[in-house]
Amino acid sequence: MNRIWLPTIALTTGLVLGAGTATLTLGQQPPPQPPPAQQRPPMQGKFPYIHAADRALQHAEAQLEKGAHHFGGHRAKALQLVKQAEGELKEALAYATAHPEEFKEGTAAAPVK
Repeated sequence: MNRIWLPTIALTTGLVLGAGTATLTLGQQPPPQPPPAQQRPPMQGKFPYIHAADRALQHAEAQLEKGAHHFGGHRAKALQLVKQAEGELKEALAYATAHPEEFKEGTAAAPVK
């Protein structure tokens, strides 16, 4: 149960802080994009929602790293949680690879609580 909530909270926190950073920087020069070697390629395939969540976390991480203010330590904590959520997604994909029988076509996913 906790393994589901923590990444969800981290993603939400990262997206909220990322959106807040974007709102505060309107009118300023857009931040430079990381070099292509640092960007992960978009992944299409068997788990599109996991890959979409990973891309959202990458964006949140980049926004949090570029923030100018520390927000009383909350920005650093949000960044830590985003990185933890990214790790959870990597573990989820590794689990799916190790347990392909659970991910056969037609198998319904259990609802997230």
